[in-house]
Amino acid sequence: MPTPYRSYVAVGDSFTEGMCDDLLPDGHYRGWADRVASALAAEHAEHAERSEPESADTGFRYANLAVRGKLIGQIHDEQLAPAAAMGAELVTLAGGLNDVLRPGCDIDAVERLLGRCADGLRATGATVVLFTSTDPTRRMAGGARLLPAILRMKAFVQELGRQDGFVVVDLFSAPCFDDRRLWAEDRLHLSPEGHRRVAEGVLEALGRPAAFDWRAPLPAAAPAGRAERLREDARWLGTHVGPWIGRRLTGRSSGDGRPAKRPELLPYR
Repeated sequence: MPTPYRSYVAVGDSFTEGMCDDLLPDGHYRGWADRVASALAAEHAEHAERSEPESADTGFRYANLAVRGKLIGQIHDEQLAPAAAMGAELVTLAGGLNDVLRPGCDIDAVERLLGRCADGLRATGATVVLFTSTDPTRRMAGGARLLPAILRMKAFVQELGRQDGFVVVDLFSAPCFDDRRLWAEDRLHLSPEGHRRVAEGVLEALGRPAAFDWRAPLPAAAPAGRAERLREDARWLGTHVGPWIGRRLTGRSSGDGRPAKRPELLPYR
C-alpha cells in the first residue's frame, strides 16, 4: 500500500508554480503540483471517511512556495526555511534549470545549493521528490548547448535519489516530452497536457496506481511545413527569447516582487 500523506509543500520555480497550465478562478496557473495535491486530497478524504468518519481531521493541507524565474540560490534563501518550518510529510523540489539556461552557469554551485535544499527538506522527515530535467535537444533551438549541464544535473539528482527518503521522477527518459504539444508557445514551460503528465509521473513515483501511461507518445500529427516552422521560430524569438534576453541584460526576473501563489500550508479542497 502506498504511503498516505496528509500534507504537501511544493518548492521551486515556474515549473512548479504551474506556468502556462489552465488558469484558476483566482488568476493563478493550476500546474502539476496543484494536480498532485488534488489527487492526494481526494485520497486522504476517502481514507478519512472510511476509517475515521467522526474525527476532527482538518483535511489534506497544501502549500506552493514556487515563484517563476527563481534561481537555485533564491530558492535556497527564500523557500527552504519556510518549507522546512511547515513540517509537511511530502515535499517536491525542482530548481536549477534557470541557472543552467544562463551562460557561464556555475554548475558546481548549482549542485551544492540543490543538495543543501534537498538535505534540509529531508531532515524534517519529509519524503522529498526530485526531478531530472527533460532533454531539450530535439525541441528547442540551441538545446545542445545546455545538454552537458543537464546531463550532469541528471546524474546528481539520481545519486540523491538513491538515499532513503528521496524519490526521483525521471522526465529526461520520457520521450513524450520531445513533442512540442507538451510545451507552451515559449518552449520553456509545459502545456496543460505536459502538466497533466508530470502530475501523473509524481503520483506514480509515490506508488499510486497509474491512471494512464504518462510516458506514452501523443497520437501522430501532421508535420508542420517549412514555412510554418519558420514563422513559429520567428514568433518565438520575438515574443519570448527577446524579452528573456532583455531581462538578463537589465538584471530583472519575471518573478521579481511576485509572492508565492499558496504561501501557507492550508487545507486543500
